[in-house]
Amino acid sequence: MNTKPRIVVLGAGYAGMMTTKKLMKALSPEEAEIVLVNKHNYHYQTTWLHEVAAGTINQNQARIMIRDVINPNRVRIIYDTVVKVDKEESQVILEHSELSYDYLVISLGYETNTFGIKGMDEHAFFIEDFDSCRLIREHIEYQFAKFNNDLEADESSLSILVGGGGFTGIEFVGELVEKVPELCKKYDIDRGKAKIINVEAAPSILPTFDNDLVSYGRKSLQERGAHILEGVRINECTNEGFIVGDDNELIKAGTIVWTGGVTGNSILGKSGFELTKGKVTVNGDLRAPGHDNIFVLGDCAWVMNKYENRPYPPTAQAAMQHATTCVTNIQALIHNLPLEEFTFSDKGTVASLGVTDGMGTILIGKKLYGKSAAAMKKVVDDRYLFLLGGPLLLMKKGKIRPF
Repeated sequence: MNTKPRIVVLGAGYAGMMTTKKLMKALSPEEAEIVLVNKHNYHYQTTWLHEVAAGTINQNQARIMIRDVINPNRVRIIYDTVVKVDKEESQVILEHSELSYDYLVISLGYETNTFGIKGMDEHAFFIEDFDSCRLIREHIEYQFAKFNNDLEADESSLSILVGGGGFTGIEFVGELVEKVPELCKKYDIDRGKAKIINVEAAPSILPTFDNDLVSYGRKSLQERGAHILEGVRINECTNEGFIVGDDNELIKAGTIVWTGGVTGNSILGKSGFELTKGKVTVNGDLRAPGHDNIFVLGDCAWVMNKYENRPYPPTAQAAMQHATTCVTNIQALIHNLPLEEFTFSDKGTVASLGVTDGMGTILIGKKLYGKSAAAMKKVVDDRYLFLLGGPLLLMKKGKIRPF
């Protein structure tokens, strides 16, 4: 009779992959059975999706086959879609089967939040997953490819409209200001005809950065042709563009991309978890309140900073650190040891503004600008690859090549 506890990890994002990888190292096959459930047979870098969408990197560079880094002889890998978690029966309901668990890790990632803006779901693209970003990439190129061959084409068909001036939106604009000139040259189009427009309702883009960094980022993008509209409310999205402001002005575009917000996976609500703005506010040990054997990580969780009485930002570095605490606490539960509280170690935040530009902070607030920030961003991306798959994965997928 099998008495080993079964640990089920839902989702192969940053938190899910790192949790699974660390569980493999922390627990012997005799101590626990590990199961990873994911919709696709690949893991993708969500922090690289804006580059996939803009077409500035090879799309397959952002995608990693799960079996390349997770040993299927040690971890049972199930490719299926999660429908619901039955907490009372300790079961996960999948589209094609059911799965019982002793310990559950929910790391299902985010879904786009349009905040109820009329027409956004119907008419905008979302930087949401690998496939949605491939579609954006193909759509943008198609708009340029057909322009000179369509006698009725309007110049607005070349415009790219980006809703939301947060991290993802601004990094996407940073890639576009480098990609659009390439497309204009490729398809013999005057650069002045193709507009890149970012619309942000808040008074300033990039609200998590200080004024010096925001000013640098704004200036860098504007000097390379981006139009940044701040303090402009989007009232509606139509198939022609955004209707904005008190005067209901129409900003027309051939490509409309919404990057203005995300929320936790809808499976949380369907499974009866108590939610705050779509996420579970977890205990200090990362467990869901009232459920001693369920951990919630990454974009599905609000992890509170008890010193500032607000949640930590849901970043990739936070998700990776969630994994470390989660694995330590699952080990503790199996061996009847005390659990530890999550402590976030802030390594800084760097935003890319294109291939050779960026800005942000590292360590204890040291500011970086320009090429040094862009290089640091690549170091951060490559560090994750090394932690996940070692030097072989780094050489295969890394941004900084040793040769």
